[in-house]
Amino acid sequence: MNIIDNFDTLHRAATRKAMQRLIPLMCAIYFMSFLDRTNVALAKAQLAIDVGISAAAYGLGSGIFFIGYALLEVPSNLAAHRIGPRRWIARIAVTWGILSTAMMLVQGEWSFYVLRVLLGIAEAGLFPALMYMVTLWFAPNDKPVVVGWIYIAPALALMLGSPLGGALMQMNGLGGLHGWQWMFMIEGIPSVLVGILLFFKMPERPRDARWLSAEEAQALESRAAADAQGHPELTSSDWMAALKRPTTVLMGLIYFLNQVAFVGLYFFAPSMIQQMHVKSPLLVGVLAASVGLGFLLGVLILPRIHRRYGNDCAFLGMLTVGLIAGACAFIATSSPAARMVLLAVTAFFAGGVLPSYWAIAMKRLHGIQAAAGLAFINTIGLIGGFVGPYLFGLAETVTGRSDSGFYIILVASLLGLLLVPLFAKAIRRETEASSPLGNGSAAGMQS
Repeated sequence: MNIIDNFDTLHRAATRKAMQRLIPLMCAIYFMSFLDRTNVALAKAQLAIDVGISAAAYGLGSGIFFIGYALLEVPSNLAAHRIGPRRWIARIAVTWGILSTAMMLVQGEWSFYVLRVLLGIAEAGLFPALMYMVTLWFAPNDKPVVVGWIYIAPALALMLGSPLGGALMQMNGLGGLHGWQWMFMIEGIPSVLVGILLFFKMPERPRDARWLSAEEAQALESRAAADAQGHPELTSSDWMAALKRPTTVLMGLIYFLNQVAFVGLYFFAPSMIQQMHVKSPLLVGVLAASVGLGFLLGVLILPRIHRRYGNDCAFLGMLTVGLIAGACAFIATSSPAARMVLLAVTAFFAGGVLPSYWAIAMKRLHGIQAAAGLAFINTIGLIGGFVGPYLFGLAETVTGRSDSGFYIILVASLLGLLLVPLFAKAIRRETEASSPLGNGSAAGMQS
């Protein structure tokens, strides 16, 4: 066995160790964040009854979470780069856990808005900080699978959180509290505990991991530090350049449209199910888990297909077409059983594509550029997370039907599909500019 084979074997072994140690911690923290940001969907009907929050106000409050989140994404992730992602992620988890618990104190529309904004500010930077850690630990070919594993966490949060939240809502009246107050309190406190656990258990970089040998740590860092073209990690003077790259901007716009569709879907799925004449909060929660199931299948299956597929942009286009087909089928049918299946199908494509977005972005962003660029992409997407629920709420207010939001999903998906060829063209130009020969190739479309 030659030196290269030895190094590859060492790197594969170190990668398996890193996945086994880091992915459970990343999943735990992201699971809690997603649970705490989306449990408000189950409280929608009771918030209207108990504190007078209308459908439009609910949509605004659900989406306004993403405004504070978005405004602080880039500064937050630059802080993660400066002081270390472990300490920064732990700080995020503790503060958002406290604020998530405080959601039980909502008294009306304005307190609802304020707490949702504060919750978004507290959580700002979590996901790009996790993605930044991926860039520090894993080689380009491993990133789609690692990100896919991380996305299992929000999928499970939608699957398990819906029935769990529905069960907690059944505690209505116990101790003089509403069911939604019990839900916010019981689901918020564990986030603080997970943040404390992560502070003590998650190493910053491979060189800090006691469970890796020096050779294994070096193997991981050497593969993670260079991009597919072998460029070294960039310095802090280059981070602004990441925000100006057409590929970064276009990836952000595609992600924006995805979030308009997907965030609107999971915030309004319980309402859609209630309008299918399902009255029990517990049963609504169980049926709403179909969105989480579709999401889970998507992040388990699609990244593995992507890993073997040569053309990134064609792959994104195919998944977007699948989302459009699912939305059209939902609109065309009135059967409750068929619609339940199509909720899962829509989530399969809308959620399952997310690891591919990040894997494609991380191929082109490294070091301080990764910290800034990934946060910038997430910022644009988070604005979509605000716009989506707001538009869904307006659509329900105008039509009286929560499922009218599927027209928003359809329009957003069609616009996203139109951006994919522009993204492919930007990749080709970037590849040509970085090539020593100045000669683009098909690799630009495929990388």
